[in-house]
Amino acid sequence: MAQRDLKEAFISNLNGTSLQEVSLGSFLTPVCLITRGLALILYYQAKGTLPLPLPLLSHLLLDFSVLILPLVLSCTVLSSVLHQVILGLAFVSACLFCCIYRSSRHPQSTVSAFLQSHVQFNQVPFVTLFRVFVNVKTAISILAVDFSIFPRRYAKSETYGTGVMDFGVGAYVFANALVCPEARRKNVSGSKKSHVTKQVLSVWPLVALGLGRLVSVKMTGYHEHVTEYGVHWNFFFTLAIVRVVASLLLAVLPARRSWVAALLISGVYQFALETTELKAFIIHNNDREKDFLHANKEGIFSTVGYIAIYLAGVQVGLYVMQPRSHVREWFKALFNLSVGSLVLYASLCTCQVVLEPVSRRIGNFSFCLWTAAQSLFFMSCLGVADMVLLFSKRTSGCRFVPSSWNLYKKQSDSDKVSDKTRGEVERLCLVQAVSRNQLLFFLLANVMTGLTNSAVDTLGSSSSLSVFVLLLYMFINCFVIYVLHFCGITVKFW
Repeated sequence: MAQRDLKEAFISNLNGTSLQEVSLGSFLTPVCLITRGLALILYYQAKGTLPLPLPLLSHLLLDFSVLILPLVLSCTVLSSVLHQVILGLAFVSACLFCCIYRSSRHPQSTVSAFLQSHVQFNQVPFVTLFRVFVNVKTAISILAVDFSIFPRRYAKSETYGTGVMDFGVGAYVFANALVCPEARRKNVSGSKKSHVTKQVLSVWPLVALGLGRLVSVKMTGYHEHVTEYGVHWNFFFTLAIVRVVASLLLAVLPARRSWVAALLISGVYQFALETTELKAFIIHNNDREKDFLHANKEGIFSTVGYIAIYLAGVQVGLYVMQPRSHVREWFKALFNLSVGSLVLYASLCTCQVVLEPVSRRIGNFSFCLWTAAQSLFFMSCLGVADMVLLFSKRTSGCRFVPSSWNLYKKQSDSDKVSDKTRGEVERLCLVQAVSRNQLLFFLLANVMTGLTNSAVDTLGSSSSLSVFVLLLYMFINCFVIYVLHFCGITVKFW
């Protein structure tokens, strides 16, 4: 059997994992963020200064060790003890928090006083964190899936199932919707027609990347899972179509009712799947040489589900981007996101019994519900983590934890100095680096994945070699993006 055929068989005919295991993984990143933030606060309390010595290297190594390394290990050698990894990191965070609280400048701070505090509102940190770590986890998974050490239950399911990577593609679409112009209530200059035209033209990089991937895969004979998107289709094309169609719909419909459009689109699509031959055509018809539709049926029809997910993301983006000044208001928002997640999960359980299980391949109603539910849950966890850091910053007097909220204070000369220091620390933050050039990071990860597969026998690699290659691959990706951010370079393709 050829190496290409072996790799294709290795990522085919899989069934995913349980909803509970995917949800469990949502706790890892928030705990890592808390650990990293508390470590910086503790250092500040001990030394009275930030950044760390040798800032360019030390901050990169800290972020990579605490934020990236656990994610790589959790989907490879530590995948069977994920709950123990999370509990271990939580214990470390609790110890750090106790040390900080004991040596705090304001140990008398109470929870009630904290809830009445004001926060500075420029960005919503947990939205940025959600988008960044969906991207980071995607980058890890697209290469890790080719190694035998990567659990098969985490990979994309063949037809029905809930693999971690199944959630990843839906979450990527959801993350893009959270910060689209409509979700940010960005004023549209000129007519709606010119706005839509601008949005249509802005997707040309995605189309170009899709065509580039198609040509490179066909020319190099790179292994591909045809039943994932089809013969010629790929995820870049899906992203482009979703963006264009959603812009057209939001030009006609009010953005504040995008959840209605999401429900109608996914509901009508599911009705068509149940009452016509469409589902059988997508799953069972393998006559891919007949025409373009037959060759790419999965990619074309699943786009309907992704459009619904995008519109749901716009609705959530509108909600979380609302200006709120008090900590109490943000806790209420996080509570509402958690309740929304529970309601969607309850609907998902009902839908899987009454209709059919989750299917990323089809993009069915269950897949849309699951993506929205899990996305809200992950965002809620990240939001709670940021609140823990905000409370720690209040009690310690440290304002220099990057990618985190700060309490509002009237400006003084000392505050201007601390703002300058905080800006310097933000410039050394890996999260901000990925946030600055997200599409470039995604593109770089795809290119590096192809190069690594060409240079390394992924299926024959030992566990230690697999982990080493994955860590080196992620370090190169992060280093390139980190240096660009440090130099203040934003790479845009339009």
